[in-house]
Amino acid sequence: MSFLYLVLVALSAGILVGKYTGFQFGNSYEIMLYALIFIIGVDLGKSRGLKEIRELGKIALILPLATVVGSLLGGLLASFLLNVPVKWALAISAGFGWYSLTGPLLAQYSPVYGVVGFLANLTREILTILFYPVAIRKIPKELAVSMGGATTMDSTLPVIVKFGGSEITVIAFVHGFILTAIAPFLIPLILQL
Repeated sequence: MSFLYLVLVALSAGILVGKYTGFQFGNSYEIMLYALIFIIGVDLGKSRGLKEIRELGKIALILPLATVVGSLLGGLLASFLLNVPVKWALAISAGFGWYSLTGPLLAQYSPVYGVVGFLANLTREILTILFYPVAIRKIPKELAVSMGGATTMDSTLPVIVKFGGSEITVIAFVHGFILTAIAPFLIPLILQL
C-alpha cells in the first residue's frame, strides 16, 4: 500500500511543479522511456527472454484479443451511459490507454473528442498504476494485465512487474506490443464507419 501513496505523492508533486514553475522537460521523457525499455530488455535477457515469448502460446494472443473486445464493449457501454455517439466512444476506447496517440489522432477529426480521448486514455494508465496492485488480490495477475492496455509495454510495466513478479514481464510486454500495433489502424478504421 505504501507504493500507492508514493505514486500519489509523486503525481501531486508533478502537478504542483507544473502549475507553479516554468520548468520544462523538453524531450527528456522520451529518453526516460527509452531507458525504461532498455531496462526491460536487460530483464528479458537475464531471464529466459525470447524463449519465454515462444512458450507463451495462446495467452499471448488471447489476452490482447480479450482486451480489444473488452475495451470496445466498454466504449459501447459508455456511449449509451454518457450519450456520446457510438463512433466516438469506440474510437476513444480503441486507444487502449495510448493517450499520446489517441488524443492527437482524434483531434484531427474533432478537437473536443481529441481532448476527451487524451484524458480517457491517460486516466486508464493512471488507474492501472494505482489499482493493478489491488486488482491482483482478486483476479489472476496475468488477466489483470489487460487493464493497462497498450501501456503494459512501457509506462505501466514497472508496476506490473513489481507486484505481479518478473514472470509476468514477457506477458505484459507482448500484450502491450500487440495493442500498440493495433491501435493506430483501428482508431481511423472506426472513425471511417
